[in-house]
Amino acid sequence: MTEPVRRTGRDESEEERADRMWGELIQEVRVAQTGVQILFGFLLTVVFTPKYDHLAHSDQVIYIVTVVLGASATGALVGPVSLHRLVSGRRVKPRAVRLASRMTFVGLILLLATMTAALLLILRVATHAGYVPWLVAAVVAWYLLCWYLLPLWFRRRTTR
Repeated sequence: MTEPVRRTGRDESEEERADRMWGELIQEVRVAQTGVQILFGFLLTVVFTPKYDHLAHSDQVIYIVTVVLGASATGALVGPVSLHRLVSGRRVKPRAVRLASRMTFVGLILLLATMTAALLLILRVATHAGYVPWLVAAVVAWYLLCWYLLPLWFRRRTTR
């Protein structure tokens, strides 16, 4: 079953549109990949520091969850590159772009969760203050505003 053709405001074929969208998607993935890979690399080193052994059990659990989230985000954000390599030349680019776009969206959600958990862990270790959950919630609200709410609001206001 083919999907309905959406008007793009451009005079391009489905293949040309897929080529353009693939290029745009890969540029977006590069930005997100860099951030998640730096964060993930940093997280991998924490377990080898002397302070790790002195963390409370709950902080060690938060650390493990954070590392797993970071690994999952990395997988989702590298996935489109692997997808492209494995299906390149098989004339499925429009479908591959849709799948890669979904993988990237999942990767961004996992990146949000990774950053949230990392921030929670760092602030809990840096300060044992009761305001830490509120501060983390405020930063998460900021991420949600910048990453999802403003873009969705803009899309709704500017497109039909």
